[in-house]
Amino acid sequence: MKTRKFLIALVAILALFAAACGDDDDSVASSGGDDGGSESDAPDAPEGPTIKIGAQDFGESAILAEIYGQVLEANGYDVEQVSVGGFRDVLLGAFDGGDVNFSAEYAASMLEFLNDFAGEATGDAAETVGLLQTQLDEIGLVATEPAPAVDTNAFVITQETADAQGWEKISDLPTDGADVKLGAPQDCETNPFCLVGLQEVYGIDLSGGFTPLESGLVADALADGGEINIGVLFSTSGRIADEGWVLLEDDMGMLAADNITPVLSDEVADAYGDDLTSLLNEISAAIDTDTLTELNKRFDIDKEDAADVAADFISEAGL
Repeated sequence: MKTRKFLIALVAILALFAAACGDDDDSVASSGGDDGGSESDAPDAPEGPTIKIGAQDFGESAILAEIYGQVLEANGYDVEQVSVGGFRDVLLGAFDGGDVNFSAEYAASMLEFLNDFAGEATGDAAETVGLLQTQLDEIGLVATEPAPAVDTNAFVITQETADAQGWEKISDLPTDGADVKLGAPQDCETNPFCLVGLQEVYGIDLSGGFTPLESGLVADALADGGEINIGVLFSTSGRIADEGWVLLEDDMGMLAADNITPVLSDEVADAYGDDLTSLLNEISAAIDTDTLTELNKRFDIDKEDAADVAADFISEAGL
């Protein structure tokens, strides 16, 4: 402590000396004022591996990758953005091959993928992440705290359908699937939060009226109104808000806690320790469902760049 006080005093004396001897420009440069570009403001670069953030081929993944990546870079971490595309198996393959070592994942969906859809995920985020960590331990990965934002399968109808059929919640749907035309990605057939869950939790069989669609085409088909009258979309889809569509309430709790949850390799977690974990938890805590839905709208509907959308969020959130 005495050494620190001595150094502070010495710096102060040298600063006064420089101010007295220098010209006006030197005086400004040595005054310690905030010029907005001083190298002294930049954080020391943490020592450790490059954080290689894997983003899948949909807007929300790109936005989240930019949010975490930009904040990490601002705090001195070396960051690389990696587009992996594909589904979860591709992402995990990229982790295994060392191409990525960080990704913003979804707690329940990743748990069920790793446990071969054993149905362990619950509606409690902390419990679900705890179960997920058990699976991640086996493949050298670790999860940090989940964000408040939840992005799970949502069963969506137009306002016209809601008015005509009187459907407000999933249990309102006819158990035999009559008059229901469901459009969803192909994995709906085996997904515990889609056709399988509807049958097991609600006793509703929609397999006869199921049309498999690419994820990016479900919303268009719902808007068109000919091929389907219920679409499975992500609950944070900006299209839902933009179109004024109705989310059917999951009144029997089929859908589990698909909270946004950062996942990173043991190597990165061990190298950077609590400093990185605390920063990731701070970022995650700022991301809630409504905010993420609005960010998605800016990307999907307004066609803004993911990096710009992320930068605005970071500024507004004070990160």
